Amino acid sequence: MQNQRNIRTSGMLKPIRWKTFPRDFFVIQIGFLLYGISIALAIRANLGTGTWAVLDVALSKITGWTPGTMTVLVGFTVLVASLIMREQIGWGTLGNILSIGPWLDLALYFIPSVDNNWPVQLLMLLTGTLLQGIATAIYIGVDAGAGPRDSLMLAITRTTGISYRMARGLIEVSVLAVGWLLGGPAGIGTAIHALLVGTAMQWAFKVFHVQPHRSQEIKAAPAESAAD
Repeated sequence: MQNQRNIRTSGMLKPIRWKTFPRDFFVIQIGFLLYGISIALAIRANLGTGTWAVLDVALSKITGWTPGTMTVLVGFTVLVASLIMREQIGWGTLGNILSIGPWLDLALYFIPSVDNNWPVQLLMLLTGTLLQGIATAIYIGVDAGAGPRDSLMLAITRTTGISYRMARGLIEVSVLAVGWLLGGPAGIGTAIHALLVGTAMQWAFKVFHVQPHRSQEIKAAPAESAAD
């Protein structure tokens, strides 16, 4: 318990590691690129938009603002929730907000839309879900701060002790339910993505040996030893 308290109060901003910054920036952009591709695959599969897009589109209809504007506003709102739960953020958090959008637009330019071909559509959706798990593990593994939505997942896991898979699944299903009730464009692909993306991330974390709170635990250890 003392270790958990130390982790929560070890500082809200991750320091920039200037010596490795060029390499970290390159790696994190690979993660953002894959994330953009994953979203584009789900969109072009035409089986239902991604979970968060369901909410963004629903809110845009209610407010009259563009879905892109709502994506930014929802992202900042989620980030505030993560900060309230004392999750660390860093330059990678801002990079997430600024980078994934352009990569998504580029991917949408090259990936064709598919209709009336269930095998291909399902393959695109599942590939996108898997890529999203891998992309998340890559950019979180840089330890420069997760994106706002992933920060919320990490905060819930840290504060409750449940798995990343369960935390992400609960978030995705909750967002899907709210977006659908507000009139968002949900489909069977949205439900499939919501149920599987947490498992994809959990698997990718293990494969890439990503431990999101490891640096915080290392910092907390000396304090715990001193307290003893």
